[in-house]
Amino acid sequence: MDFGVHLPLLDFERKGYSLDRLQSYAETAQKLGYKAIAANDHMVFSRPWLDGLTALTSVIDKTGDMALMTTVALPVIRRPVALAKALAAIDLLSGGRVIAGVGPGSSARDYEAVGASFEERWQRLDESIQAMRSLWNPDAPPFIGQFYDTQDIRMEPRAARKSGPPIWIGSWGSEAGLRRVARLGDGWLASGYNTTPSRFASALEKLREQLAKHGKNAESFPNAIATMWFFVTDDRAEAEHMLRDVLTPTLRRDEDELRARLPIGPPDACAQKLAAYRDAGRILLWPLANEVEQITRFMEQVVPLLDS
Repeated sequence: MDFGVHLPLLDFERKGYSLDRLQSYAETAQKLGYKAIAANDHMVFSRPWLDGLTALTSVIDKTGDMALMTTVALPVIRRPVALAKALAAIDLLSGGRVIAGVGPGSSARDYEAVGASFEERWQRLDESIQAMRSLWNPDAPPFIGQFYDTQDIRMEPRAARKSGPPIWIGSWGSEAGLRRVARLGDGWLASGYNTTPSRFASALEKLREQLAKHGKNAESFPNAIATMWFFVTDDRAEAEHMLRDVLTPTLRRDEDELRARLPIGPPDACAQKLAAYRDAGRILLWPLANEVEQITRFMEQVVPLLDS
């Protein structure tokens, strides 16, 4: 298991955004030894949400050799040609460090905002993935589907890698989602607040069965758990504030469910929750506040407990 961090795109504290804030955060994460930096995608949300692709591009030169991940980007919302173009540019400018995590998104409001059909999201996602692969690879045949057609589209400049960035597919662990990951993906993205260690282990076993059916190496197929919201504190009242007043109303999820699933609280409790994900390849952490201080505390106070 290794660790990455989400960019602080969601303005919980309404502190506002600045290039310096993003770059200082990314630079700190790189120096601390995090392996990836990730950006999520929403058009509209209950609180201010900075555009993920723009933010990811803005920190390229502060991230060393860290992977640049989208977790997830929304090809149905952004349209596959536009998203493929943007990700190819980020991959080129970063020297081939993009991991293109994609999914349909779960917000009907995002679809309404761009005039897209929420009901068609799954079929369009499948086609989007195939269209993006075709656009990136100059040797691939054009993709012709019900919704998208890449005939006569020559995408230049090309990504740093000939076939484009690897595509990891987001799934909370449903049977259909895992079949999609095995069929179309180069990796799997699970969701930290939508799973538990036992559910993750069960889903991973099912995924490996599906990978074998598609002739893919189940042992080397990568995975990551994204949106692992966290806050390291020995102050019980502060931990409860983060859960009750910050995270629960934002996600509109059950408070007790979030408390049981997420590493919010003392270092030993955080380490215990994360250690249960022994089969996870990477966990992508998202600090709820004081982001530079929190990613530092995590590396200094939680990781040593995991290694002991």
